[in-house]
Amino acid sequence: SMRVATGNVNGQPIVIACMDFEFIGGSLGSVMGEKFARAVDYCIEHKLPNMVISKSGGARMMEAAYSLMQLAKTSAKLAQLADAKIPYISLCTDPTTGGTTASYAMLGDINIAEPGALIGFAGPRVVKDTTGKDLPEGFQTSEFVLEHGFLDFITPRKELKDKINLYLDLILNQPVR
Repeated sequence: SMRVATGNVNGQPIVIACMDFEFIGGSLGSVMGEKFARAVDYCIEHKLPNMVISKSGGARMMEAAYSLMQLAKTSAKLAQLADAKIPYISLCTDPTTGGTTASYAMLGDINIAEPGALIGFAGPRVVKDTTGKDLPEGFQTSEFVLEHGFLDFITPRKELKDKINLYLDLILNQPVR
């Protein structure tokens, strides 16, 4: 449920890992955790920035504990990336929920979301059923999450290339291209 590639953003090399929602709802399982870990290792070895595009319903329930262990594994790999002083950009698309939000989706040096994306641990229906209370208007939208300090930017998809280029220039302390 994740594809990993290397490429360039306006000449800046980068590794991008993108979740595939068409495969079991983009759920985080043991194979995806390993792909994530190997992508981070590659970034460290080649000193390349890492970007993850999240679109997921969370941890893969049918893998049980193996899936939940990936939350710790991905977070630990991001700590290694930070220790190596390599930038990590997280992009949350619609939806980014469950364990992905509880781990790597919100651990970026820069956390970005697309406009109107659903971002949260449990979905609005689950929260309402659990608490018995109506949720605030726009609850768990990227705009709500930004307003409450959990995102750095909201960027429409068509503007992402230039914005990512700018963010990398700022993080890497290099002249803006």
